[in-house]
Amino acid sequence: MIRVFIGFDARETVAWHVLSHSILARSSEPVSITPLALGNLKNVFWREPTALQSTDFSFTRFLTPHLSSYEGWSLFMDCDMLMRKDVANLWALRDDRYAVMCVKHDHRPSENTKFLDKPQTAYGKKNWSSVMLFNNARCRALTPEFVNTATGLELHQFKWLASDDLIGALPHGWNHLVGYDAPEADAFNVHFTIGGPYFKEYAACEHAAEWFAERDAMLSVDQRPPKALT
Repeated sequence: MIRVFIGFDARETVAWHVLSHSILARSSEPVSITPLALGNLKNVFWREPTALQSTDFSFTRFLTPHLSSYEGWSLFMDCDMLMRKDVANLWALRDDRYAVMCVKHDHRPSENTKFLDKPQTAYGKKNWSSVMLFNNARCRALTPEFVNTATGLELHQFKWLASDDLIGALPHGWNHLVGYDAPEADAFNVHFTIGGPYFKEYAACEHAAEWFAERDAMLSVDQRPPKALT
């Protein structure tokens, strides 16, 4: 079973469902998908929001190992994405040498705001945590107590690990940053990190037409599963 945890924010509900649909429609293996919704996490997440966080799941993503009982592997994804390839291919990249695996972007945004006028902040390892394969048993430092009290940089810069050597690299195509990376027609998973097509300001961004087609397929009662990229 491929365990997937997707960040949930009520302002991006449609994004969560479209991403889930895109995963299920292309997966060749059984998948379980869990929304990291604040209302469902009251027993394990109690910290107050900060001015710098742009989504409700800025910190809750780091509860994934705890919610997985620190067993096996789990995949976390931001909701503002579209899976274009079989998630089993990503799952097959798990490597027990590492505690966590991600795309190691060198992402340095120059703008100050992004969707819904939320602040855009620049820091080392930015967007590394937007797609993470957790080797849960090796992430026991991520207790609810730590996730609720650690700083944003401690969490997102993986300072809860003994060494950066425990961070494995995933191929770039599994977290293609729309609007930052050069256009990539064959990206495996696209990330609308500035703002998704469901916001009018970004309705014409790269891969937007494909996102709308995925949404329409999700809503259709007479659909054929889309084909994954080869």
